[in-house]
Amino acid sequence: MIRKNIWMFFAAVFLVMNLNPQGTEAQKPDYEKYGRIAIAVVRADYPEAEVREYEYLGRVKGAETNVTDSFRFQIKEKGKMGYVIIRITHNLTNKKLLNLKVETTAG
Repeated sequence: MIRKNIWMFFAAVFLVMNLNPQGTEAQKPDYEKYGRIAIAVVRADYPEAEVREYEYLGRVKGAETNVTDSFRFQIKEKGKMGYVIIRITHNLTNKKLLNLKVETTAG
């Protein structure tokens, strides 16, 4: 009787560990792609700068299926601190980038 209970316990653990209703891969946030683009823009526009911090500021809905994701980078360039804000507007339906805006502010 104990053997049967132990076997049932391990079978249940195996099923729970391998049963994933969302699929086998974890869902990545859809803004991740645009975060990589923002990082590439900062590196290209400020090649000598040291990127100190990176923060996803959030999403603003636009017309129809368009959204704008904003990212803020704290950089140090030539001994001076500053911020670079990247705003990327894209379409959620066709996943195309529509606009990219770079703003620089003093730190």
